[in-house]
Amino acid sequence: MANEPFFQIEGTHYVPTAAARGPWNPNSLHGRVIAGLLGAEIERLHGSAEFMPARLTVDMYRLPDLSPVEVVVRPVREGKRIKVIDAEFISGGVSAGRATCQLLKRTENPAGNVWKPPSWEVPKPADIEPPTDGRSGMGGMWATRRIEGAFGTVGRKRIWMSEVRELVAGRPLTPFVRVAVAADFASPFANSGDGGLEFINSDVTVYLHRQPRTEWVGFEVVNHGASDGVAIGECFLYDEDGPIGSAACAALAQRRMGG
Repeated sequence: MANEPFFQIEGTHYVPTAAARGPWNPNSLHGRVIAGLLGAEIERLHGSAEFMPARLTVDMYRLPDLSPVEVVVRPVREGKRIKVIDAEFISGGVSAGRATCQLLKRTENPAGNVWKPPSWEVPKPADIEPPTDGRSGMGGMWATRRIEGAFGTVGRKRIWMSEVRELVAGRPLTPFVRVAVAADFASPFANSGDGGLEFINSDVTVYLHRQPRTEWVGFEVVNHGASDGVAIGECFLYDEDGPIGSAACAALAQRRMGG
């Protein structure tokens, strides 16, 4: 990947680059890089081929600036069938977010059939034309292939997304990190409407029954609700072979700076 990564490594810290800026404040980080880095550090230190990262929950309770970041990882439980790992996102010496990841021992599915929703039948990313304006997701933060619906509209929304840069310089994206850094997109995708995006998410939770086998992750909005300035949003997640899990978030009503 030739594009600038979101973070550079300096000693024990991760230094954000300009690519990591978020949409709400030009001097703050994007939520997706917070979730992505927390998930990446948990996987790097405690992941293994025998365990599936089945759930990642990230709380984002402070909008961090572009200060160097330290991620502190703490095991809660490391059993034979289940691991629970916590991680804290510390920006400029101040705690800005935290994550809990549950990793489950891989085994065989039991016999029998269980109901599940039908998988989507959509064009592959290679069969969809890139955006005609030359831009792709916030000026190139990611690559996208729109399937149905768009920001600024009310109705069904489905899209393919692929990362175009490393999260951390020199560390190739793993399948889990691809999902972790993309999952925050569930909030703007589910919570935007004909008035644009006026909700900022305070968390994101990803559930996975398998990891993506390709570089493209598909999002399909399946839920949105809002009362008294508090919203929830949910998307089903896919890769090119079918469903892989879901991403959900809570959000607060908020306007961008200068809005």
